[in-house]
Amino acid sequence: MSPFQSMTHATVYIVITIFVFLIAATRSSPFNIAGSFVQEVFTSRKYVLHFAALITILFFNKVEMIIEKKMHFGADFTKSIYGIEGNFVPAIQNFFHNDILTYVSSYFYVVVFPAVMIASIALYTYQKNYKLFYAICYALMFNYMVAIPFYLFFPVNEVWSFHPNVKLLILDAFPTFEQDYRPLSGLDNCFPSLHTSISVSMAVIAVKSRNTFWKIFVPISSAFIIFTIFYLGIHWLSDMCAGVVLGVVAARVGLRIAEGRLVLGEQALLKPLKNNEL
Repeated sequence: MSPFQSMTHATVYIVITIFVFLIAATRSSPFNIAGSFVQEVFTSRKYVLHFAALITILFFNKVEMIIEKKMHFGADFTKSIYGIEGNFVPAIQNFFHNDILTYVSSYFYVVVFPAVMIASIALYTYQKNYKLFYAICYALMFNYMVAIPFYLFFPVNEVWSFHPNVKLLILDAFPTFEQDYRPLSGLDNCFPSLHTSISVSMAVIAVKSRNTFWKIFVPISSAFIIFTIFYLGIHWLSDMCAGVVLGVVAARVGLRIAEGRLVLGEQALLKPLKNNEL
């Protein structure tokens, strides 16, 4: 029996995984962490604005697919990528192929990837580490702002759909993947790999965290997710390389902007104190 029977099953696994991550990272009840999020929503206008922008940006893939259909842009760069890379992806897939690894890889690709993003937001909110929360918001915005033009004007199809020796292994664990998950991402939304770039951004930001578990776990999970994009037959090596560069740059940009906002905020708080002292 396949572990993922539908997107509903996947959603349940995501929620459970988020709870496990938060308990492991904080040794606290996830409900206490949820309470801190609700408190921020009702007490901080700036937090709400950033969170709303974050939610909006996550739907941009869907918007991009609608725009792409209306554009009727006929270019396809898949053959060029294949000509450069050849059999790199099938070599990875054939060497490591194993049923258990397929299930684990599918779990990381479908469940752990979003769970790390959501748990990061919850963790940094709970710890009142606003710099890292804002950094995630800006990094995700940057990732999508750079990736979407490529999806529109540099379409590259997923490896399994083009390479004769590559199979979409995720179907062994998630038989309805094409029906349930495909509406979230187009078949030609390959370059750069957002699974790679966002995972790398989460890892770079997590290293700045005060939480020992999180700063170790997130980079490890990021590395494994990068492995899954090849093993499952989804992305090309070029997608991954571009994704790593984008992820690092997005995280650094996000951190720099977040640090700048905090400095300005601190100056605004200190100014009245200095005036009173005078």
